[in-house]
Parts: sequence; structure tokens; C-alpha cells
Amino acid sequence: MPDADQINALLPQTQCTRCGYPDCAAYARAIVAGEAGIHQCPPGGAEGVRRLAALTGLPEQPLSAAHGTEGPRTLAVIDEAWCIGCTLCIAACPVDAIIGTNKHMHTVIEADCTGCELCVPVCPVDCISLVPAQAGEAPPTGWAAWSQPQADAARERHGWRTVRLVRAQAEHETRLQAKAEHKLAHLAEASKLTEPTELDAKRAVIEAALARARARRQG
Repeated sequence: MPDADQINALLPQTQCTRCGYPDCAAYARAIVAGEAGIHQCPPGGAEGVRRLAALTGLPEQPLSAAHGTEGPRTLAVIDEAWCIGCTLCIAACPVDAIIGTNKHMHTVIEADCTGCELCVPVCPVDCISLVPAQAGEAPPTGWAAWSQPQADAARERHGWRTVRLVRAQAEHETRLQAKAEHKLAHLAEASKLTEPTELDAKRAVIEAALARARARRQG
């Protein structure tokens, strides 16, 4: 069995989660571990199954109906007149293909959109629709509609996003820890409580929270 990186390199990198895993890399690791089949990726379609079968030596099989069907690639389009700038679609996009700021209209970067559809259900005003990426009565599907350079670029953008989110979470936790430590050091003057026993109880709560935060960071 090849390693997870080799398998991941053959996946379309739409990061759509239809395979049942949070991203393409996780699906690749599950295949290596024997926890997932090679037929669970609708964006890759039948050609994707053939590629994985050739690499892994596992037998080809029809695409799993439980995970979806092979179809034409789609693009997300935001109705600018309805967009309220909530940023939920930005947070949902696995490849940072949506730009915008809070309370301002958002826009999809068409060249970067993988058609994962994850932005659609989170929109509270239903202003996102999916349109065919390629015109025609019989548009291509699977790998015929998605090139290896596009997949490689999507994998890179997803990697950048993952690093950014991890860094942002670490910075957020550092700020919270600093605030808690400052409050602990100045608890008597910062709190409305005056009874010593009540202050001790609150101090214990803050100390326990700080201990958990330190344990998470060390872990």
C-alpha cells in the first residue's frame, strides 16, 4: 500500500467532505488505514477510482452511491443584492476562494472555486447558487472537468488555510490566557466580589481554566 501523500496526490482536492472525511488528506489516510474504500470520491468519479486502483492495487469498483454521484463541476455564485456580509461562507470555504469583510458584500474567486458546495448551506439568506463551470448540453465530469494543475493549486490553498487557522487559534488562546493571568493578578480590584471566600472561589476557577489552557498548548 502506498503512503497517504501518494494517495492524496491523486485526489481532486475539492475538499468537499463528500467522502465522509473532513478533507482529501484525511480521506487518503483513511484509505491507507483500511477504513475507507477507493470509491468514495464523487468529484474524482470513475476515473478517480481507476487511478486509485492502479496505485493501490485494490480492485476497481463503482462509485459509492452513498457518497454521491459523478457530475459536472459547478461554481458558487453570490447574489450581491442579497448578500448581508455575514462572513459564514468565507469561514466555510476550504480553499479561501471567497473574499469580503464583515457587513460588506462577498465575492467568489471563480478560478479558485472547487465547487465543493460547502458555502451553500451556511448562507442564512440563501444568496449563493451553483452554476455549471462549463457550458454545453453534456459538460465533462470528474477528472475530465478538473485538471491536475487545478487540483495541485487547490491542495496548496487548503494547506495555507489550515496553517492560517491554526496560527489564528493559537494567537487567540494566547490573548485569552494573557487576559486571564492579568485578571488573576488583579482579582481583588477587578472583581465586584468583596468576600474573601468568594474571591478565593473565583480565583480557583480562573486558575483551573489557565491550567487547562496550558495543558492544551503543551499537548
